[in-house]
Amino acid sequence: MASSKLNIQPLADRVVVKANEAETTTKSGIIIPDSAKEKPQKGEIVAIGEGKYGEQSGTLIPLKVKVGDTVLYGKYSGTEISIEGTDYLIMRESDILAIV
Repeated sequence: MASSKLNIQPLADRVVVKANEAETTTKSGIIIPDSAKEKPQKGEIVAIGEGKYGEQSGTLIPLKVKVGDTVLYGKYSGTEISIEGTDYLIMRESDILAIV
């Protein structure tokens, strides 16, 4: 189920997200300096775990998201990691706000 091109397998209900690049200019063309850039809150899922076991039923509950989905997540969600020079976030499915 897991990763497409990454050598990482998230566990349980965790997903790996590659964040979109931060905006470098405003819609009116003003260049945003690095110190003022907003942390991205949108990204693409590149790996998923197998799901979470229900506390009462004990059955596996699969994730609703899949590899390739573009998602919105909270500003401070997840744990940042770097693999081969690319930055990713590992977060629980519950940290994802929406599929775009």
